[in-house]
Formats: sequence, structure tokens, C-alpha cells
Amino acid sequence: MINRKLPQRAAWLVVLFVLLSSGLSISAQTGDDLAAIKKTVGDLMKQNRYTEALPLLEKLVAAEPGNSEIQFYLGFALIGTATNTKEVTARKALRVRARAAFVKAKELDIQEPVVEALISSIPLDGSDGPAFSQNIIANSLMTEAEEFFARGKLDDALKNYRKALELDPKLYHAALFAGDVYTQREDFDAALTWYDRAIAINPNIETGYRYSATPLMKQGKTQAARDRYIEAFITEPYNKFARAGLIQWGATTKTPLAHPDIKVPSDVSYDEKGNAKITLDAGALLNKDDGSFAWIIYGTTRTLWKNEKFAKQFPGEPAYRHSLAEEADALRSVVNLATSRANGKKLESSIAQLKKLNEEGLLEAYILLARPDEGIAEDHPAYLKENRDKLRRYVVNYVVYQGP
Repeated sequence: MINRKLPQRAAWLVVLFVLLSSGLSISAQTGDDLAAIKKTVGDLMKQNRYTEALPLLEKLVAAEPGNSEIQFYLGFALIGTATNTKEVTARKALRVRARAAFVKAKELDIQEPVVEALISSIPLDGSDGPAFSQNIIANSLMTEAEEFFARGKLDDALKNYRKALELDPKLYHAALFAGDVYTQREDFDAALTWYDRAIAINPNIETGYRYSATPLMKQGKTQAARDRYIEAFITEPYNKFARAGLIQWGATTKTPLAHPDIKVPSDVSYDEKGNAKITLDAGALLNKDDGSFAWIIYGTTRTLWKNEKFAKQFPGEPAYRHSLAEEADALRSVVNLATSRANGKKLESSIAQLKKLNEEGLLEAYILLARPDEGIAEDHPAYLKENRDKLRRYVVNYVVYQGP
């Protein structure tokens, strides 16, 4: 889920961590006036006083149009100002400008993993997103609270979040944003309590896990923060913010992140009869000692799914799609065939890794997180519900594993 109503909320804690850690960088070549403005902007952004920071950032952009960091912060200031703008047309225009600033920051090669997620979270026309709550009073309180928050009036914002949650006990963002207030105050224990309340309301939204990692990072509890970022990623692996959070953690802790290097034939196509065709290297067919020839059965298995098995396993779906069950079956068929003919000899690297994942019960987790397509992604929610532990174990043991 991406919060379309207030896109800055989807990433502000990541940026806050950067701001509090380093501040807005000041080039040695800038004059004293620009240096003073940058310091003031840094202080205002830390306090969430976006509307006050905006005119200063506009001056900085005019002076240094090629500074990706200034463009990045300008986007946040514009969003914060939009939050406090009542007139619809003006509010939309500010969001359009914010999106343009993030796009410019990306073009200037900003080193912030979250920038692409920010761009995609803002509609091209800058329009408002959905309401926070169906309860009219609770929704009004949330809207007002966000205006307070964007002006740095944290006490007033917190009061409204708590009132809104009393009126609508299932209001995820009320609990989540209350945690933001305590993070801003550096009351980290209280922040975690409120983030955990949000997670309890809806454990299938990644934001609470990701936001709760920031107070842990601020306390130097990088392993505990890692677990929160992992939980966000496995909850919504196709959400750009969830991925960016884990990448940010890896960059901060200097931990390499990568899926296993498994090469699966990706150029699968179907002929007019529905038969799957894959292109294999001639050497794979001749070198039978390492099991590479077994990739032949990958296409055969997928053909069977397209023509017969999908309709039987998914009777409620109107049309065929590439499913998790199909991909797992096809990969297992390769492993089984290669293993049966190996006679104790060493398997080709990709097949050997697939065999290991299968034996550990992590093959489906690997498919969902490392090689999903649109069809496979549809099976993630159901798999998450029953197998969260396997998704977590795959990420810990393979993606962020720091052993040999």
C-alpha cells in the first residue's frame, strides 16, 4: 500500500534519519550567505517546518540548480506546503512541483533509494488521495493533524491523532502518525509502542514496520532495525518504499544485499498451440554430467500448466496467468530430473541452488521475492498469510546473510 493522500509520509522517516545524521551538505565553494541559508534549512526540515523552509530552498535551487540534494529537499518542502494549502488548484500545483523536484533530483543522480518511490507515489496531476477514515469527524481530525504536523506543531498533531483513533479504532494512520510525533521528539520507546499499535491494526501494511526501524537506527540498534525492514519488505515486496527501506539499511550498515545468482531461462514463449518454448545453449544439452539438460522439462511443465493444470487448480479465475504454483512446479521438475540423472556428480550451480532452496522449503519464497511477474505477484498475499516465517527466513539466510 502506498499512501497517496500524503506521499511525503511514505518516506519522511528515511529522510529524517539522513537529516539528523548528516544535515544539508555545504559546499566549500559557496558563500557565507548560502552556507547560512543551508544551515537554517537543515534546522527547519528537522523540525518539519516545511512551509518556512520552502522560500529558502527556492533561493538555494536558483543558486545551485544542479544540486541534487537541494532538489530532493525542495520536493519535501513543497509537499509540506501543499498539506497546509486549502485551495484545491493551488494544492495540486504544489504537488506537481514536488514531483518535478524529485524527478530532477533523480536526473541529477541523487543517492537516495527512496526517490523513485516518491515520484511514483505522487499523481501526475497532483490530485488528492483517498480519505483517512469513513468517520467524517475522525477524517477531519486527521486532516487538521497533518496540517499541524507539517508546521511543526507536534502537540496539537498528537492530540488530534489520538482523538481520531478513539473515534475509529481501526484507523491505521492515526496510530502510525502518532509514532511519527514521538520519533520526532526522540522518545523512541513511545514511538515503537505506537508503531506496534499500527501494526496490530493491520499487519499486512509495510509502513509500520519500516517507520519503526528509524527509532531503532537512531539508537544504534541496527540488527533490530534490520528485522523491521525485512518485515516491511516481505509484507509488501513489490512496494518501492519497502524495497528502498531495506536498501537504505544495507547502505548505512555497509551490508551487501543480493538474491542468489540463479539463472533461469527467461525467454519462454508460447506457439499457436499453447506449447511453451525456451531457448537453451547447445552445450547444456550435450553436457549431461551437471544436469543442465534438465531445463528441457521446464518448458514442458509450463505448457502443461497453461493448457490444463491452471484451469483445474484455479477454477474461479477466468483466464490463465503465470502462477506461483506453476513456477514452483516447473523449477522442481528441473531439480528432480537433474538429481535423478546426476549419479552423485556435481550439479550445475543454478540447479544446485534451487535444490537447496527446495530442500529448505524456501523455493516459493525465492520465487515471490526474487523473480515475480504480474501473475506470480497475485499469489503473494495468500502465501504471506500462511508462510510469513518462510519469507522472513529466505531474506535473512540469503538476501542479507553475512556469513560465508
